[in-house]
Amino acid sequence: MFRKTLVLLLSIFLLFSCSKKKEEISTRQNNVEMVVVMYDEALTALKEGDAYFARNKFREVESLLPQSKWASKASLLAAYADYTRNSYSDSVFALERHIKNYPVDKSIPYAHYLIAMCYYEQILDEKKDLQPLLQAKEKFEFIVLNYPETDYATDARFKLDLIIDQLAAKEMSIARYYMKTEKWIPALNRLKIVVEKYDKTVFIEEALHRLVEVYYKIGLVEEAKQAATILGYNYQSGKWYERSYQVFNKKYETKKIKKKKEMGLIRKKIKSLFE
Repeated sequence: MFRKTLVLLLSIFLLFSCSKKKEEISTRQNNVEMVVVMYDEALTALKEGDAYFARNKFREVESLLPQSKWASKASLLAAYADYTRNSYSDSVFALERHIKNYPVDKSIPYAHYLIAMCYYEQILDEKKDLQPLLQAKEKFEFIVLNYPETDYATDARFKLDLIIDQLAAKEMSIARYYMKTEKWIPALNRLKIVVEKYDKTVFIEEALHRLVEVYYKIGLVEEAKQAATILGYNYQSGKWYERSYQVFNKKYETKKIKKKKEMGLIRKKIKSLFE
């Protein structure tokens, strides 16, 4: 009697299990079909510029088939959709979540790059806030270090040059303000930062000249001469050298016509913001 009962129970259990598995398979197949349709809808919306709708659809795709190839693609594209609509904070949050949830995804380098771009896109709108500059710089440096052979690293190196130019520009802007308000020591400190950290930027000549002016103003003539010597040795034909020469020779007149040094369009625009 016991054996018959046991066999009956096992049979019921097996039938129930088989039925449940068939139901799960059927549900998953239905989900896959739904996901394909929703994914195509999201892609179409993204191409047509409806990033908000696309982002929500991609999120639905991810929730229907978590940890699948569809989920990882949808996760990344949802973050990209936020980026395209200038919702940078949401995009960074989504990208960091993507990196955490899908660590073996082949698109991880791109996710890091897109985070850097989210910070980078905010730079020119943040004239007084250094945070986006520093965050973009840190992330691009991470990309160069960890993915040196990728196209992302190539672009990161280019953007790092622009970021460093702008960091120098900000230091020069502050230094000029201190000079205008006759706060000589803070001005010196800012100028020294440019000379020591940003000597490869377009601001190095001006920084050296301003050092000449400030040192001379506070009576440190030898220090002023030393800064002028460095400027003269490296940039003798430049306008800033002539101005420094004029600090020591008041009767010296600068030449009216001077060949302008070539400078990239983007660097010109950045520099003009802080003059």
